[in-house]
Amino acid sequence: MINKRLINLVPESKKYIAATVLFQSVELAVNIRMIFSIATYLQKLLEHTADIADLYLTAAVIIISLCIRYVCILCASRSAFLSSKTVKRRLRELIFNKLLRQGASYAAAVSSAEIVQISVEGVEQLETYFGAYLPQFFYSMVATIGLFIALSFADVMCAAVFLVCVLLIPVTIALVQTIAKRLLGKYWTRYASLGNSFLENLQGLTTLKIYKADQYKNEEMNKESELFRKITMKVLIMQLNSITIMDVIAYGGASLGIIISLLQFRNGAVTLGQCVAIILLSADFFIPMRRLGSLFHTAMNGIAASGRIFRLLDLPEPEDAEKEQFPEECGIRCRNLYFSYSAEREILHGIDLDFAPGGVNAIVGESGSGKSTIASILMGRNRNFTGDVFVGSEPLTHIREQSIMKHMTYVGSNSYLFTGTVRDNLLMGTDGASDDELWSVLKEVNIAGFLHEAEGLETRLSEQGSNFSGGQRQRLAIARALLHDSPVYIFDEATSNIDADSENEIMECIYRMSAGKTVVLITHRLANARKAQRIFVLQHGSVAESGRHDELIGKSCAYAELWKTQCSLEKYNREKLYEKAE
Repeated sequence: MINKRLINLVPESKKYIAATVLFQSVELAVNIRMIFSIATYLQKLLEHTADIADLYLTAAVIIISLCIRYVCILCASRSAFLSSKTVKRRLRELIFNKLLRQGASYAAAVSSAEIVQISVEGVEQLETYFGAYLPQFFYSMVATIGLFIALSFADVMCAAVFLVCVLLIPVTIALVQTIAKRLLGKYWTRYASLGNSFLENLQGLTTLKIYKADQYKNEEMNKESELFRKITMKVLIMQLNSITIMDVIAYGGASLGIIISLLQFRNGAVTLGQCVAIILLSADFFIPMRRLGSLFHTAMNGIAASGRIFRLLDLPEPEDAEKEQFPEECGIRCRNLYFSYSAEREILHGIDLDFAPGGVNAIVGESGSGKSTIASILMGRNRNFTGDVFVGSEPLTHIREQSIMKHMTYVGSNSYLFTGTVRDNLLMGTDGASDDELWSVLKEVNIAGFLHEAEGLETRLSEQGSNFSGGQRQRLAIARALLHDSPVYIFDEATSNIDADSENEIMECIYRMSAGKTVVLITHRLANARKAQRIFVLQHGSVAESGRHDELIGKSCAYAELWKTQCSLEKYNREKLYEKAE
């Protein structure tokens, strides 16, 4: 079971595999020499020809052999470790670089859960394939030939019996492989399906609770877990049965060889020394192939996982080399834009949008109307749209993704903060910014005071900023975005986790920085869109109306109804707060 493409994918591992096999072969040769020395000494004792020099020589051979074997075992383990280390690093680099080349739209081709599975569990399985199975595969062949030659000097008949029996093990492996390949393919499919469901439900747990759909998803996951349990049990049964068969062959072959050697000794065909050598080496004859058989199932898991890794690595990549740079004129136009996440569910229904530079362009509407989908299309995360999106006069699909990432900044409702310091996270927005520039932008988003009381720019952040409040995390994300200083900004519910006072301050900051830039503001709170140069009202994936705040209020249509509803709700909330305060 040698996958040439997989081995060529990590060519650095070949030298470590060869070194492992070499050290194991030296250990075997030393062990054969030690056993024959013991057998020779016992033969001399039987013949009463042994003297003290023979005893010392045999003892010296045993001690030296044990020392060499110890060193060989350490060196073989070291080589196997280096092979595994090289494989894990190389494969994860390939997966990570592939995702970088795929760009922001990678999720359209492969799910995040599957990427996690193949880059963690899948690579771990291949670690065993390279670090244990491949060295054992080549060593088994070397050991079988070497032991056959060595035992032939003692008794050809016994050596031949051992050889025939030991060859039944790879035959068994080959037969099992035809069943295992199909079964493990189903196993990984179920495993990926369960992983996708688990990650999706975990990320959407709050939403499931809100809509009381958690029980339904719980039952759905229970069904998938049961299917995964059944396929796992089939894999285990197949493994246990094949191991049992290999054990019967190994122990049966060794026993048969020992019985024949004893019969040969009784008939005088072999000496006591030769008989002892055959008995002592009988186990060694079967151990390499038996160990190969035990590693076979893990290796098959690795091969099954490699299929998914290759499927990721073989995904077609965007042809950025032929694309254009970001145009200087950064107004954005969408014409007859359609988008569907699935054939049954169309999200956008032929909408037209114009986002002019030099001010804020707002998109408002109820949840599920398609606001965030538009943001994902503009940022290149959703590519399977129909219609046209232009930046200036250049189609969005003709612009290099690197250029889009450099000239367009996206701030969502839950922007990611990395483990490290506040300074580390802010400098991702721009390299080489001075401390004064960092503090200036922190003041704009009203978090400078909090950081002054902590450790300033060296304040530590846990993973995803979990040691900060939701509002503080969002302020840092907006500060980082402001430092990026790009010609296009997309704020997608960027102030949803911030208190009202801070939200107003940040909105003033956004409106100030919009001069000379194209700013798209997606918000559920209409008060944030009051000063926008143009407001687009989305309803069920279509543009219901557009215009300035005063114009839309005067029409008494969708926007006016939303405004009236929100004003009433905010007034009600204020009254409740006053009642509690009293």
